[in-house]
Amino acid sequence: QVQLVESGGDLVQSGGSLILSCTNLGRQFGLYDVAWYRQVPGKERELVGKITSEGLTEYRDSVKDRFTISRGTTVNTVYLQMMNLKPEDGGMYYCNLGIHWGPGTQVSVSA
Repeated sequence: QVQLVESGGDLVQSGGSLILSCTNLGRQFGLYDVAWYRQVPGKERELVGKITSEGLTEYRDSVKDRFTISRGTTVNTVYLQMMNLKPEDGGMYYCNLGIHWGPGTQVSVSA
């Protein structure tokens, strides 16, 4: 019923921008909250931010004013817009919906 897939990860220079997409191939997101996480080798997966079905968002302090989560005009897609990227923003980014996770998309930021 739920199958998540992320896309948009790439290698960018410091200060660059990326837009990640999370698509639910199995169904519409509906009323569920959608969250973005990221993880680097040797560290725990950390919450980047989340968005409710009403469009309310929350972000970890280190990405506030640089990252924006939004729901697309299509009901099965959520975006993570990342601006002014820093090397420490690099990592595997995952989309989360309840107990479901996508396979991740890699983001790398060079100095």
